Amino acid sequence: MLNLIKSPWPWYVSGPLIGLMVPVLLLVGNKRFGISSNLRHICAAIIPSRIPFFQYDWKKEAWNLFLAAGIVAGGYIAFFLLRDGSPVPLNPSLIQELNQYGIHPAQSIVPTEIFNWSQLFTAKGLVMIGGGGFLVGFGTRYAGGCTSGHSIMGISNLQWPSMVATFCFMAGGMIMSNFILPSILKW
Repeated sequence: MLNLIKSPWPWYVSGPLIGLMVPVLLLVGNKRFGISSNLRHICAAIIPSRIPFFQYDWKKEAWNLFLAAGIVAGGYIAFFLLRDGSPVPLNPSLIQELNQYGIHPAQSIVPTEIFNWSQLFTAKGLVMIGGGGFLVGFGTRYAGGCTSGHSIMGISNLQWPSMVATFCFMAGGMIMSNFILPSILKW
């Protein structure tokens, strides 16, 4: 049984399980699935302010904070308690391409050449981590939700704006990974 939990699940098992969250949330409590709204709930709970955006009954959405905490706890448990220490298998062509940029992902799925504290305080680190974080936050607010909210919840409810947002998420990701990221990594 422990081997079943430790090994990666195929997409045809994990995908439907994630997708089943939508009807469960709708049937159990008429709730919508999404993660990005948690930052708003946290700010509304801890910032004593008269900002209209944060003036709502955030306690009605506290269940979503528990969902986000469960995601963090699950990641912690999976990384520290359930991993077997072997590297995550990556496509050999991806490894070869990243090696050209001085990144060696065979050592870790999170390359330390990019993601480390000393790298954060370089120009390249500020562009990739700080700028990227800003763009993700801006895009989430501009699109009215995150990829999980639009792509899982919105499309399952046949909402046209969610279909457009998901298309834009996918197009932006393809443009970033194929054109912008290689030029940043060469920098």
